Amino acid sequence: MAYVAGQNAAFQRLTQQTNGVTVLGPVQNTQVPWVAGLTLAQAIATANYMDPHNPKEIIITRQGESAKLAPKELLNGVDIPLEPGDVIEIRP
Repeated sequence: MAYVAGQNAAFQRLTQQTNGVTVLGPVQNTQVPWVAGLTLAQAIATANYMDPHNPKEIIITRQGESAKLAPKELLNGVDIPLEPGDVIEIRP
């Protein structure tokens, strides 16, 4: 529970500080500048995913609403357009 509380606190801080996209998880860069046409795959590549294994779950949060995406879908070509302020959580 403490881990989740810490993640939620970080999420709140980060979404208030940026107009870009925040990527949580094993990444080198948690802040990705938003540009028109930015997609989930581009954001993950820009964040530089560091885990040697494929993620088990990807969660996109936009304006307080969360949606899960199976990483297999992303690897099979399903890509999602992002908006400023989106938060991506990658769970290894």
